[in-house]
Amino acid sequence: MSDNSRATLRWREIPGLDPNKSGGLHQCQKRWFAGNGDGRRPNFACISLVEKREEKEFSPSFDQIMKHPLAMVALVPKDAALFAAGAVAGAAAKTVTAPLDRLKLLMQTHGIRAGQVAAKKSIGFVEAITLIGKEEGLKGYWKGNLPQVIRIIPYSAVQLFAYETYKKLFRGKDGELSVIGRLAAGACAGMTSTFVTYPLDVLRLRLAVETGHRTMSQVALTMLREEGFASFYNGLGPSLIGIAPYIAVNFCVFDLVKKALPEKYQKRTEASMATALVSATVATLMCYPLDTVRRQMQMKGTPYMTILDAFPGIVARDGLVGLYRGFIPNALKTLPNSSIRLTTFDTVKRLIAAAEKELQSIVEENRKNLDHSASDNGSG
Repeated sequence: MSDNSRATLRWREIPGLDPNKSGGLHQCQKRWFAGNGDGRRPNFACISLVEKREEKEFSPSFDQIMKHPLAMVALVPKDAALFAAGAVAGAAAKTVTAPLDRLKLLMQTHGIRAGQVAAKKSIGFVEAITLIGKEEGLKGYWKGNLPQVIRIIPYSAVQLFAYETYKKLFRGKDGELSVIGRLAAGACAGMTSTFVTYPLDVLRLRLAVETGHRTMSQVALTMLREEGFASFYNGLGPSLIGIAPYIAVNFCVFDLVKKALPEKYQKRTEASMATALVSATVATLMCYPLDTVRRQMQMKGTPYMTILDAFPGIVARDGLVGLYRGFIPNALKTLPNSSIRLTTFDTVKRLIAAAEKELQSIVEENRKNLDHSASDNGSG
């Protein structure tokens, strides 16, 4: 109940009521008033509290749901709907782009894997494609995809849910969200989801770059036995530093560009996809060097302990271009991946809003019908 709500007290005669025979004191509180100083007590007051009707009393019937199937979406908890949408979209996007992701990882980590003697040698895009096909066959292009798919389900759910939560947290007193607030919300969402799922990301990298056919569990047990639990968080620092600006820029640019579009285009799917491509391109160009540093720090036997060691080390060995090694396959993977995720998320949010509006209209209709029926019964 709001602070401005008031209770209204009305006094009415109750014809035929004998107060001496009224025993329902637990149902109402009564009081006698002296009438006009003549000693008579002709008035009877009853004050009762009417409980607020439960919302389920106005819930849509089965026939109404069949007539308005979109309202069914609103019956699903909003967080659960966003979780499912993010999980499905993320898993599909990662599976489609898995070959490009593997190529990027091989190109990024070639110097470390080749050893110091051949550290200056790089591997090209076409050469990486040929190498995987020759040594591992078609399945090799999807090597390491299972832990990535397993990781993306909680990763997408946490990230998208956290972003919406942080946006509410960073809103100003006027309820508006500034550019700084959007960037902060995106950065916090990116770091939260990265920290929760980081061990799976490290495991996916080890599977993707190692030769042989070991399973995910075998690699995980080997890491625990030989390197300890801390190995699952190698490179976490640059990962958090890298993902924070990437998600911040990506989500912020997406929201701002979408908001700047004419209203008639804001609800169109193709507009969401184009906006997602723009935001992902800007974010990838800005943040890719940090991703390369992170990958090389995750490798077993890496000479880099900190970001301050990794940046000059990579530049000294490979030049500035070494920071962007694997950028092309990464861009080809990231752009459609981000576009699918953000477009799906944006579409689901609009769908949920439309479903809530339709459900509310049904609830209001049921409320009016019940109030009308109660009014008719009272007058009858």
